[in-house]
Amino acid sequence: MTAEVTVAESAPPASARRVVDLTGGWAGSALRYARRNPSLVVGIVLLVSLMLFSAIGMVTYDTSRARPLSVPASLTPSGQYPFGSDNQGRDLFAVIILGVPLTLRIGLLAGFIGLGIGTVLAFVSAYYGGVLDVVVRGVVDVGLTVPSLLVLVIVAVMVRGSLTVDQMALVIASLAWLWPTRTIRAQVLTMRGRAYVEVARLSGMSGAGVIFKEMLPNLLPYLGASLVSATASAVLASVGLEALGLGPLESPTIGMTIYWVIYNSALLHGMWWWFTPPLVVVIILFLGLFSLSAGLDEVANPRVRRSV
Repeated sequence: MTAEVTVAESAPPASARRVVDLTGGWAGSALRYARRNPSLVVGIVLLVSLMLFSAIGMVTYDTSRARPLSVPASLTPSGQYPFGSDNQGRDLFAVIILGVPLTLRIGLLAGFIGLGIGTVLAFVSAYYGGVLDVVVRGVVDVGLTVPSLLVLVIVAVMVRGSLTVDQMALVIASLAWLWPTRTIRAQVLTMRGRAYVEVARLSGMSGAGVIFKEMLPNLLPYLGASLVSATASAVLASVGLEALGLGPLESPTIGMTIYWVIYNSALLHGMWWWFTPPLVVVIILFLGLFSLSAGLDEVANPRVRRSV
């Protein structure tokens, strides 16, 4: 009798056991899913590392050194200048700290705008059909056959004066809606004939109600994966344009840093510390974005989705 009383008194309350089981269940499921979807984990780790590098650097480092003539020119890496300086007298460590968020800003802004326009056009054209669908499909098919980099170069040249970071994003977004329109339109066409959409129509729900209440929520995982892909494509386009000298000349973006490397022939002069940091950042950025996109595809695509 005494032993039974002792065991009963030492046992945790039922509510505490439920909390522990719930916490352990969520944690265990997250760990199992992370093991099954390593691409998602790798992408998140790489991107978070870049953002933490910039966030901590802005707090702990003097980013005013990113301006020309702020430090002695052509310094090799040292304790005072971890990435050295270029021949314009800019601290390259400060340049990279400021360049990462600026480059991501261009990609995210262009990706959001392109995906937003593409989503609206895809839903309206695919759901309502008719002449609007024919026009949208024709414009998209023609637009995707035109070399996008050539068009972006022409648009960037037509803009008078030096571009700002936001204007650069708008230039890229001018073509970023084409591919999302095609892919999302295909998804909407398959959803339009589903049973739950037909039931919503027969119940008297308006077209806008069917789109926002029935179809759009089911496409949110796919739209999330599409946003990451659109951001990666926008970053790639911005780096390409900036490397040609068509970007914001006064902003220390990663692409403009590569442009100054090319313009000043840093490779020929043996200034390895000038071109190595932006190239490493570009590699990490694209590996992170594409790994994240592949990981989200496992969530959004039911054909490759696996249960935890």
